[in-house]
Amino acid sequence: MKRFSIGKYTVVAQPIPHSAHMLRYTVFFGKTRLGALASMPSEADCRYLEKPPEVPPLKIFYVTSRPGRPKKGSKPPASPETRTPGYAPGLSHQDMPDLHIPRMAEDR
Repeated sequence: MKRFSIGKYTVVAQPIPHSAHMLRYTVFFGKTRLGALASMPSEADCRYLEKPPEVPPLKIFYVTSRPGRPKKGSKPPASPETRTPGYAPGLSHQDMPDLHIPRMAEDR
């Protein structure tokens, strides 16, 4: 186990268990453990462990994945009234008179 200082930080190097010759560098500031690295830390690494940068809040998925503009010459999407004849996305309860579909509580 080796102990040395980098600026105002104390670094303790210990062998990583089950490793032939790798070291774990644990960084301390005073008596507070800041973190550990598998490579020799620089003073900038120690400062980063002490005060990491602020992370902006996550953006909602649909805000970041807006569809692009349509290509030139493309036709606008067809509304349900102007669809081609013979197109049947599904049947309504008026199309099947023998079928009983109960109403939801909020429709009453």
